[in-house]
Amino acid sequence: MYITRAMEQKVLRMSTFFKAVLVTGARQVGKTTMLRHLSKDRTYVSLDDTDALTLAREDPKLFFMRFKPPILIDEVQKAPELFPYIKILCDESDEKGQFWLTGSEQYSMMANITESLAGRVGIMTLYPLSYQEINGITFDAPLDLSLEGLMHREAQSKPFDENTIFDVIWRGGMPQVQGATTEELTAYFSSYVSSYLMRDVARIGGVSDEVRFLKFLSACAANVAEQLNINNLATVAEVSAPTAKNWLALLERLHIVRLLQPYFNNKFKRLAKTPKLYFTDTGFCAYLAKWLSRDVLKSGNAAGHYFENFALMELIKDLDYSTQNYDLTYFRDSNQKEVDLFLEKDGRIHPLEVKLSASPDRREVKKYSLLENNDIPRGEGGIICMSPTVIPITAQDCYIPVTLLLSLIHI
Repeated sequence: MYITRAMEQKVLRMSTFFKAVLVTGARQVGKTTMLRHLSKDRTYVSLDDTDALTLAREDPKLFFMRFKPPILIDEVQKAPELFPYIKILCDESDEKGQFWLTGSEQYSMMANITESLAGRVGIMTLYPLSYQEINGITFDAPLDLSLEGLMHREAQSKPFDENTIFDVIWRGGMPQVQGATTEELTAYFSSYVSSYLMRDVARIGGVSDEVRFLKFLSACAANVAEQLNINNLATVAEVSAPTAKNWLALLERLHIVRLLQPYFNNKFKRLAKTPKLYFTDTGFCAYLAKWLSRDVLKSGNAAGHYFENFALMELIKDLDYSTQNYDLTYFRDSNQKEVDLFLEKDGRIHPLEVKLSASPDRREVKKYSLLENNDIPRGEGGIICMSPTVIPITAQDCYIPVTLLLSLIHI
């Protein structure tokens, strides 16, 4: 059964403005499924097909004589030879949305697009399924952290409990694992590593030492939601720090991990400069860290870190799927004063803590005064948590149920 994706409306909007649309994201997140679901009378070709790939690389002009627009090209990064010809075809026609492209590898593809398709292509990233997508929840307005905005969204949500949330966290958001048994889930991620990830890192990054790379991958999973420490990851994997840094960049390129950058402002002295490490899919992270069931993860000492990863990725999906424009960072100074998330929008900082509790300590929001004390405009904030309902803490801050974070808007 097809699961409606929050990005669908954005794809359709961008297709009325740009001549080409590119959807990036990790393998198996559902890029092709979504675009084929939205396609109407559109030619489809996958560059995972050897014959199609050979034609695209050796004779891109003939490729487009065989596969005419409007067209959906899957895994387009495998044939960079196509990009100059896509540019030519875009320039020869005034039609919008003629080229729909997917790709699972970020930076080299972006370099080709910057050279060939600048100004002609709208670029989006699709992530694993969100909580709202999995549960079919629809919100009719963008994320608004005011008490009124949160209460409006709460009225459209569904009741949840800790087991419901941790089932999504432990299982993750890959479409194929929804409803899978524990045995099937383990088999899926094992195959994902061997069939996709190891093949891609060997092809893109020349990684040949599979044993050490898997140690590195597991070390990343063991340090989720922590400040990045390349030296520690290198030590666990028994590789040099430069190698570990290159491997981390590979995981970013393949949309496996996400680095959250620290907040910077000249008004503060000695702020943290190191990013924090997160996974785009908590289920894959749990598999790598060998959390073998939902209940073991929920009661384990890493539960809070996984909850933080889950909340961050829900916000990142909102940022990338909606019409809103904001930045996400975290705050930490030399005195170890930390705020989990700064959401910066319209010149204001919305401070957010993430706590795995139904009733976190209200005093947590007192630290937000660091913004006013440094004359930095702040907006509404609060504590993202397991509270079943929105509860005001101060005039500007609330307990925010974690299920209210992602915008899924049908127009």
